[in-house]
Amino acid sequence: MRVADNGADRRAVVLVSGGMDSATVLAMARRQGYDCHGLIFDYGQRHRVELKMAVGVCESLGAVSHRLFRLGLDAFGGSALTDPAIGVPTQPGHDIPDTYVPARNTVFLSIALAWAEALHGSDLFIGANAVDYSGYPDCRPEFFAAFERTANLATRAGVQGQPFRIHVPLLQMSKSAIILQGLQLGVDYSATLSCYQPDQAGRACGACDSCRLRRRGFCEAGVADPTCYVVEPSP
Repeated sequence: MRVADNGADRRAVVLVSGGMDSATVLAMARRQGYDCHGLIFDYGQRHRVELKMAVGVCESLGAVSHRLFRLGLDAFGGSALTDPAIGVPTQPGHDIPDTYVPARNTVFLSIALAWAEALHGSDLFIGANAVDYSGYPDCRPEFFAAFERTANLATRAGVQGQPFRIHVPLLQMSKSAIILQGLQLGVDYSATLSCYQPDQAGRACGACDSCRLRRRGFCEAGVADPTCYVVEPSP
């Protein structure tokens, strides 16, 4: 697993969700000289306004191409993000939260790996963060290191000596550091959405854990938060 890399003239697949973290990662990968292909997932999530945001992020930050990949994780449920019968929590807890989507990053990275191999690219970027870790087991450093090993065991490119690298450049960064890095790279955070349950107009709820982490990051960075909230979150 690579936390950062200075590779140039390579094709990279970047997972883009429309949130602030993935937008920052795309900008970082572009600055490092990668030809970036944005991969957006319509996985049956309730917060579908993020799909439009993700397309805008890819276009504004110079992705060579972007694709919307549809898969129905809502068919399985088991998450507040894919099952409307499960409420989005508004209070922080100590266990794995109901917003965890079963095996989501494993599935997403597997599809990103397939596209990268088809593109003859060796690099995958994902905006996971362990410092502001919300209890998701698939956002841990151990997971990404294990997936990189799997990628190089399970692909033709890997066994033929063209190893894949999983880049998680935000892994050990605070939200405030991410924001400051993104601003230096020209990321427009007003065009991103981090909320788990935005309204029909695309306004962030201001009550979910993701909204609170976002607001706290802007406060700690000393930067005005451009997010439009239904209710102003407490940092």
